[in-house]
Amino acid sequence: MSAAAARDRAERRRMPAWQVLLRYLLLLAVLALTVGPFLWQLSTSLKGAGEDIYRYPPDLIPQHFTLDNYAGVAEIIPVWDFALNSLRVAAANVLTNCVGAALAGYALARMRFKGRRAALVVFVMAMLVPVESIMIAQFVTMRELQLNNTLIGVLLPGCIGAMNVLLMRNAFAGLPYEVDEAAFVDGANAWQRFVRIALPSVKGTLAVVAIFAFMGAWDDFLWPLIVLSDQSKFTLTIGLNFLHGTFADNQRLVAAGTIIAVLPLIVMFACLQRYFFRGVGEGAVKG
Repeated sequence: MSAAAARDRAERRRMPAWQVLLRYLLLLAVLALTVGPFLWQLSTSLKGAGEDIYRYPPDLIPQHFTLDNYAGVAEIIPVWDFALNSLRVAAANVLTNCVGAALAGYALARMRFKGRRAALVVFVMAMLVPVESIMIAQFVTMRELQLNNTLIGVLLPGCIGAMNVLLMRNAFAGLPYEVDEAAFVDGANAWQRFVRIALPSVKGTLAVVAIFAFMGAWDDFLWPLIVLSDQSKFTLTIGLNFLHGTFADNQRLVAAGTIIAVLPLIVMFACLQRYFFRGVGEGAVKG
């Protein structure tokens, strides 16, 4: 048992029973607020046409379990084509952010060059600019590049996020410089030190960047709505908006579409949670 776990167990033993009870009640309340809406949507998407979805208190267990609502979504809109478009954009966004943010973060953290501090300030200032304030300029740029109404035009503005660069920079900055010096003495160049030493030590932060990049691209609604006009290239968020507008009275179909949109995010997090919880503060090299 680690020292931190031992201290936590000793603290719980000294804590009065009412404080322990209050802590768990607060945790259950937060759990209900965060997971409750998802469970309600999942339950609604699985209920048959004869069930009352507005009853109070809500019944989370469907009495007439059915998957017809998911088939109904596919009959109304080409949901799988929209999902494939979103998957293409999200996968490309993960790749460009992981590669670009890792390269930029390593340069800012481990290399010495003129203007490094100014570049770091630029990345920090980029986070302070509201995205909505630059969308017109982005749209004009995409139009001049003839990339409007393309998935590349959806991807390009967010292919490398300033937040992701700063996350990678902090992760690389936490690595001991003695390891770099030893590798330099052994004849390793900057690229070899990056690939063989630094990058394997920040897998947790890479997982954080990958999850953030995937979620940002998958959930983005406003920018794809602006830059896309051809329905065959719509992403899933735009396609589900048509489902809301045309069939707003059938909340079962809306709930099924919502579950379809959320499921890839759950799968993504489940695959990377092992690395995700290492957090952005990692950087120690294990011998």
